[in-house]
Amino acid sequence: MPSTIEHHLRPGTLQLPALPPLTLYVHLPWCLAKCPYCDFNSHEIGSRTLPERRYLAALRADLEAALPLVWGRPVVSVFIGGGTPSLFSPDGIDALISSVRSLLPLDPACEITLEANPGTFERERFRAFAQAGVNRLSVGVQSFDDVLLQRLGRVHDAAQARAAVQEASETFERFNIDLMYALPGQTLQQLHGDLNQALAFQPPHLSVYHLTIEPNTRFASDPPQRPDDDAASEMLDAIVERTGGAGLSRYEVSAFARPGRECVHNLNYWQFGDYLGIGAGAHGKISFPHRMLRQQRWREPMGYIERALAGNAVSNEHEVARDAIAFEFMLNALRLRDGFKTQLWVERTGLPLSSIEPALRQAEARGLIERDATSVRPSAKGFDFLSDLQQLFLPQA
Repeated sequence: MPSTIEHHLRPGTLQLPALPPLTLYVHLPWCLAKCPYCDFNSHEIGSRTLPERRYLAALRADLEAALPLVWGRPVVSVFIGGGTPSLFSPDGIDALISSVRSLLPLDPACEITLEANPGTFERERFRAFAQAGVNRLSVGVQSFDDVLLQRLGRVHDAAQARAAVQEASETFERFNIDLMYALPGQTLQQLHGDLNQALAFQPPHLSVYHLTIEPNTRFASDPPQRPDDDAASEMLDAIVERTGGAGLSRYEVSAFARPGRECVHNLNYWQFGDYLGIGAGAHGKISFPHRMLRQQRWREPMGYIERALAGNAVSNEHEVARDAIAFEFMLNALRLRDGFKTQLWVERTGLPLSSIEPALRQAEARGLIERDATSVRPSAKGFDFLSDLQQLFLPQA
C-alpha cells in the first residue's frame, strides 16, 4: 500500500535545495501485434475491442490518487507512450489531455508528445491528435525498407511509413522519427537508404537505436543473424556523419536534434528530473526535500484498470537508497554528449560533489571523462564505452 505524503516529507539524509522539474508519462499498453524484439509492457489487442473508456477512467483515477505527491508543481512535458497510443481515438486522446489539464498545472510551453505507428495511421488522424492538444509526434518507423520491416515483425510497410512521416511533417512543427540499425541481415547500403529517406523529411529530431536482443522476447528465444560489432560500429559512424551533415547534432547516445528541438521529456530523464508515471506498468521518480521515491503501477492492463479504479494503482514503491543515487544519476546524465554541470549533481541529488570524487578521479585516469571546475562530460572513449564508465559509480560493497 502506498505510503502517505507525510511519510515522504519527514526528515532524512538528503538535502535537496529545490525540487527538480516534473514531467508526466502516460502509458497506453496495447499494440496491433507484439514485435519480436520488444520488451516493453505492451500487449497485443488482436481482434478484441480496445477498452478505451474504462482505461481512460482508470488513468484519471490513478492521477487523482497521485496528486498529493506532486501538488502544485508545474509539469513541463507530457509523454503519451506505449504500446501504440495512436490506437486510441482522437476523442480519447482529447479526453485524456483534458483530464491532465484539469488536474495538473501545465507549463505554458508544455511539450505534449504522442507516440504513433504507421500501422495505425489514417489521413486526418494526426491532425485530430493535434487539435486534441498534442504538439509533438514521435513516429515509430524503425525502417523504410520492406524486407527489414518484415524481419522486424512490423505491421506496416515502407509506403505506410513514408505516408505517416509526411503527414506528421505537415501537421506538427515538432516531430520525431524512430529508426533502428544493426537489423537482421541489414547492409550498410540499406542503412544509407533508411537515412536518405528519413533525412529527406528534414526532421527536427531523429532517434536511432541499435537493435539489441532483450530477455523474454521472441528474438531472445530465436535470435536472428545481425551485423557483427565492426559492421554495427561502421553503421553508427555513418549515422553520426550523415545526421551531422544534415544539421542534426548528436546530443544523447541515441538522439539527434536541430538546435532547440531536443526532446524536453527525455532531457528531463537524462538530467535526473522527476516524472510521475501513470498507466499499466508505468514507472515514476518523485523527489522530496530529503528523499527520492520510485513507484511502479500494476503491469497487466485489465488488472491495472480494476486496481486504479479502486484507488490502488501502485504495485510497489521504494525510497532510493543514498548509496544508489550516484549510479542512478550517472545512468542518465552520462548519456548526454555534454554531460552535466557539477551544480546539477548537487541540485538533483542533495549530495556534495565530494561523495563521487573518487569515482570521478578513476574515470578521469582511465580517459573516460573530461572535466573542469563546473562540468563533467564523457570523453569520446567514455561515450563509446559508456557502460564501463557508468559502472564506476556503482555502490561499493
